[in-house]
Amino acid sequence: MTRRVRIIGAGRAGGSFASALAAVGWQVDGPIGRDTAAIAAAASDVDLVLICVGDGAVPDVAASIEPEPTCVVAHCAGSLGLDVLAPHERRAAVHPLVSLPNPTTGTQRLRDDAWFATAGDGIADEVVEALGGRSFVIADEHRVEYHAAACIAANHLVALLGQVERIGAAAGAPFEAYLSLVRGAVDNVAELGPAAALTGPAARGDELTIARHLAAIDPSERDAYRAMADQARRLVTTNGSN
Repeated sequence: MTRRVRIIGAGRAGGSFASALAAVGWQVDGPIGRDTAAIAAAASDVDLVLICVGDGAVPDVAASIEPEPTCVVAHCAGSLGLDVLAPHERRAAVHPLVSLPNPTTGTQRLRDDAWFATAGDGIADEVVEALGGRSFVIADEHRVEYHAAACIAANHLVALLGQVERIGAAAGAPFEAYLSLVRGAVDNVAELGPAAALTGPAARGDELTIARHLAAIDPSERDAYRAMADQARRLVTTNGSN
């Protein structure tokens, strides 16, 4: 049986899900933008309504949809539970643990063995299965911390690499050279885990080198360096306790 889905939200997530699900044979309607009449009738004649809007707008959008007992209403927000989908009885959440910078790239990533955090009605797992992904369940009470970890993994990593680019440029080093180092470090983490993969002065207990780094870099970069050096020391303690 071919599933029918209606997408609400014409941004990056909505466009990515619409294209990805259409490519795997689902009947896709939308994405719907700000058309209030279309949103109100979104649950009519479909199996799933997938709300792909900003987290803060999800409750109002869900409340604007006229309930249909045979339709599941779901969101793709990582930080929200199922309670925001009231008054709908059948609810689900399907959050892709990939970045969706634009619909073209997002479509590819949703279909590239992606991980998804799901909850609620089993149709969420059907979405994941159709896209060829892998899923795990996150309970409502843990959704915020789960999403915080996702932000650290993607957003904070990008911000950290921005610092690498700035400090490296001040020394005359090409940013591309550091990206090779980053890829190797990520591969090591995948193979060994974060604690065992740690190298560098914090892993060696070389506080003199850390102090020299802090003295050499721009003062505006020092707080972030200190914070990450503290996190590296924490990993050393973790590794030593294993």
